[in-house]
Amino acid sequence: MRLRLKAESAQFEFIEPGVLSDGELELVEPHERWVDDLLAAVADPLTRQLDPEESMTTREGIMGFLHRSPLGRRQPGPGDNQPPAQHFWMHLRPECAPPLAIAGSISLRIASTEDIELYMGNLGYHVYPAARGRHLAARACRLLLPLAGAYGLRTLWITTNPDNLPSRKTCLALGARLVDVVSLPEGHPLYVRGDRRKCRYRLELPCCA
Repeated sequence: MRLRLKAESAQFEFIEPGVLSDGELELVEPHERWVDDLLAAVADPLTRQLDPEESMTTREGIMGFLHRSPLGRRQPGPGDNQPPAQHFWMHLRPECAPPLAIAGSISLRIASTEDIELYMGNLGYHVYPAARGRHLAARACRLLLPLAGAYGLRTLWITTNPDNLPSRKTCLALGARLVDVVSLPEGHPLYVRGDRRKCRYRLELPCCA
């Protein structure tokens, strides 16, 4: 893929995403202005009941993320083997009386590596329980496809646990094709987290002229 690097700093050059919206959904770059809304989402009763790991998110943790990745833009660190990534929060416009102001998050990993193709995927998303049932994950992914193409990506990989049926439906809704199911190697960060297998979905983007 084509990397955009600033010669003077050797940093990855992120593309300005512009407006990313679909009806009541807009993808916003992570910023302090949204922190209270995000904390309200993780404190929601349904989040505590159905997504207890997310409910442990703290203001300190969010601010640390914003410090490390300003505007959700993660630079690859020396020796960490992590690709550049662009993160967004799913904001629901208040005029639509949404159950949550921040409904979830989505990230684009901007690289084509073995780890991304086999285990991590280019696109990662999460929707809080109270906001589910609106196809927000698929809609958010579609909003990021032009940005992925602008970075020179032509194939996107999405990986999900075999028992995560909503995520697998999202992949199918996007037109992604199931390639196979692979086992995670011991020691991989996802294995350490508790995952054991990943379904690998491949999504081809239209080639740009």
